[in-house]
Amino acid sequence: MSDDIIIFVENLVKKFGDFTANNNLSFNVYRGEIFGFLGPNGAGKTTALKILSGLLKPTSGTMNVAGFDVYTESEKIKKSIGYMSQRFSLYEDLTVFENMRFYGGIYGMSKTDIKSRTEYFLYKLNFQDIRNKQVKDVPLGWRQKLAFCVAVLHDPPLVFLDEPTSGVDPVTRRQFWNLIYENTHAGKTVFITTHYMDEAEYCTRVSIMKDGEIKALDEPKVLKQRYEAENMNQVFLKIASRE
Repeated sequence: MSDDIIIFVENLVKKFGDFTANNNLSFNVYRGEIFGFLGPNGAGKTTALKILSGLLKPTSGTMNVAGFDVYTESEKIKKSIGYMSQRFSLYEDLTVFENMRFYGGIYGMSKTDIKSRTEYFLYKLNFQDIRNKQVKDVPLGWRQKLAFCVAVLHDPPLVFLDEPTSGVDPVTRRQFWNLIYENTHAGKTVFITTHYMDEAEYCTRVSIMKDGEIKALDEPKVLKQRYEAENMNQVFLKIASRE
């Protein structure tokens, strides 16, 4: 496997009884790219994401994430990645600072590193004035940006984002994507699921799933040419509506 590959997936199958959630998925994710993992509800995106982040065991297939085997080294995967879940994952009764300190401890960071990284992100987000506010009192858009910073607090090479901008306004979504760009420019790899097709345009490459299978995978501009579409929304609709 090439050193440029940070996620290697070959013939991933995940079954729940008689139901096949992921049917022979095969793809690679390369270091430093933004990989969009798209598909309608029920396509199998979140199942695959949980497998790749070490939260769920596959039924069969070969998978390697950040240099670790999904079957035997899931705990090492969890320590080597960042993960921002679909549902808001911070503790609302803790302050902004306390959340960062808590997650830093979970990631096994030293007190010195927790302090320096926390101060860095509080300054970067201009959150100094709300550092002692409980998260429940912070606006949703700010919470989403905070959750992203918590996910990369321990400086992982790879971060999984499961619909991270769901429910936030367009301005906040743009600011959130600026954070993503800054992290990929610094060498991180971002694996993201989203239902916003304009966000698919920002990805290096895009995979589109339907019924547990990958139906298309390429750069957005290539997919638009292939499906004779003006934008990724049209590409998505053409693929999702096919029998």
